[in-house]
Amino acid sequence: MIPVRGYDGARVAILGLGRSGLSAARSLRAGGATPICWDDNEAARERAADEGFEVLDLGRDGAFHGIASLILSPGIPHLYPAPNRIVMAAQAAGVPVDNDIGLFFRSFAGAEWADFDQPPKVVAITGSNGKSTTSALIHHMLTEAGRNSQLAGNIGRGVLDIDPPQDGGVVVLELSSYQTELARSLTPDIAVFTNLSPDHLDRHGGLGGYFAAKRRLFAEGGPDRAIIGMDEAEGRFLAGQLSEGAGDDRVIRISVAEKLTGPGWQVFARKGFLSEYRKGRQVGSIDLRAIKGLPGAHNHQNACAAYAVCRTLGLAPRVIEAGMQTYPGLPHRSQIVAEASGVTYVNDSKATNVDSALKALQAFSRIRWICGGLQKEGGLAALAPALGNVTRAYVIGREAAQFALGLETTEVEICTSMAEAVRRAHADAEAGDTVLLAPAAASFDQYDSFEKRGDDFAACVHAALGSGQ
Repeated sequence: MIPVRGYDGARVAILGLGRSGLSAARSLRAGGATPICWDDNEAARERAADEGFEVLDLGRDGAFHGIASLILSPGIPHLYPAPNRIVMAAQAAGVPVDNDIGLFFRSFAGAEWADFDQPPKVVAITGSNGKSTTSALIHHMLTEAGRNSQLAGNIGRGVLDIDPPQDGGVVVLELSSYQTELARSLTPDIAVFTNLSPDHLDRHGGLGGYFAAKRRLFAEGGPDRAIIGMDEAEGRFLAGQLSEGAGDDRVIRISVAEKLTGPGWQVFARKGFLSEYRKGRQVGSIDLRAIKGLPGAHNHQNACAAYAVCRTLGLAPRVIEAGMQTYPGLPHRSQIVAEASGVTYVNDSKATNVDSALKALQAFSRIRWICGGLQKEGGLAALAPALGNVTRAYVIGREAAQFALGLETTEVEICTSMAEAVRRAHADAEAGDTVLLAPAAASFDQYDSFEKRGDDFAACVHAALGSGQ
């Protein structure tokens, strides 16, 4: 646990008592503060009371009298599409609003650091797609290299739940836009921007607000080194704002769309080969094609970002390559769940939008594609560049027939259920095919979460293989 500093003897309000809210309450108490907790959910309030926290309705008149700060859980809006009424009350009372990420950064460093040979580092990763894989890959490679590393934030442990850092330790944080938009303190040593595609637009008041939430990690954080994906206009803009010139190697530019040139520091992947250039000369390379845990261009972008971080932290290219070779991948993200009779079965249930599904489809050829679910706005037209890789689509979901109408050029079977889709894909598949779950849709029409959907896919695959269907 990281005790929160700066609130000793103060009363600090906490709104939202999920994982991050309760973690913040514990860390505040450990730092000498008195947490005042509230959640509209009665069961959540009971859990807080069971831990001995004071539970008080923050919506009542005068609730913020004598309160030093309001700590907000990430799912609660503070501005768009409309601010929560309790947040408005705090603002009207002049009470600062923060979150657990802000508390972490203001409390991470300790007096014991004076005795460390190497001060601990914080690596923070944000962007639309690839955050989790990039974060997990960095953590894996550091651990494989014998470096003390902790994975936290939107993946792994809560930021305040981690252990106090050791001499030379590294904390790898995945941060969502919900987390970066509100934190009052953002001071990573290394910050990564993977990419940007439209998401959470209602929460941020549009694409500009969404990008602004991501940008805060760099503009307000002032990292010693920034690693920026250059394949969208926003990344190029951000790199230009942070850099003092073409040779400024405090900004490492990464790409999977083009070869990067110039006097600075670049890492890019082309045709499955990662290359590192510094001052116009190649200083490292890795063949990514045979690394099973990182298939496709989107994962090659993640590999470029993770490589750049590890190089910044002093790892040699061959050490990084060895770590990549043993990376198992994350569940539900291009995860190989089985290989049999020359057919590979891949679970990418996390591909809940068209952009992420497109990347999954571009990673494989001869695809038996399981797709469908609760379709998002915008339709399926953006998938067109990759549909040539699809041999047949097997559509699931309550609105399977409607979803299939958006796949006019693709051979389609309406299956509705996961079990039926897997059974038919398995029966049709030939050696060299990939049976890919990449839904391009949310899961909530049939499942509680994309994880449940991915687990069901894996279970159906193993059942089909076990029965020899």
